[in-house]
Amino acid sequence: MRYYNAMSALRDALTQRILVLDGAMGTMLQAAGLTAADFGGPHYEGCNEHLNLTRPDVVRWIHAAYLEAGADLVSTNTFGCAPYVLGEYGLAERAYEISRAAAGLAREAAGDRFVAGSVGPLNVTLSLSPKVDDPSFRTRTFAQVKDSYAEQMRALVEGGVDVLLLETVFDTLNAKAAIVAAREAAPDVPLWISA
Repeated sequence: MRYYNAMSALRDALTQRILVLDGAMGTMLQAAGLTAADFGGPHYEGCNEHLNLTRPDVVRWIHAAYLEAGADLVSTNTFGCAPYVLGEYGLAERAYEISRAAAGLAREAAGDRFVAGSVGPLNVTLSLSPKVDDPSFRTRTFAQVKDSYAEQMRALVEGGVDVLLLETVFDTLNAKAAIVAAREAAPDVPLWISA
């Protein structure tokens, strides 16, 4: 019922005016002057998504700044929150927790405005075949990529997003896996795609 009401409110708002989406989370985090300690130590430095756990106050402040500037929707700090991406920091097993926390922070800040669950690209690709002479080239199966997206999306929905936002699509087969994941993990939640 919650998503029916949110979807209805979102559709009503879209018929009345152009809605303004917030700006980039990453550049705002860079401007915050954070140190390795803010990220949870040198190993996690640069993992903006980990800040949902280590510095939720900073993430909340960024959402509030965009809302104060007039944004109708704020995006969660989850652009790189799929397990494959977080795996680069040893955080793959915490993808659900981090995504859920991010959605909660955005939902809390947004109040009666809208929250878009940001789902960015992966660091693996389905459209390209592995290069035999390049052992660092990573590829996965369609099911593995779909499951990675689905884990992140389930957490975002549980955290209270109004819409899932698939961002920065550069691999159409990965995008297909994300669309299938969204339909399986959150069939009642609108899916927007930015390519």
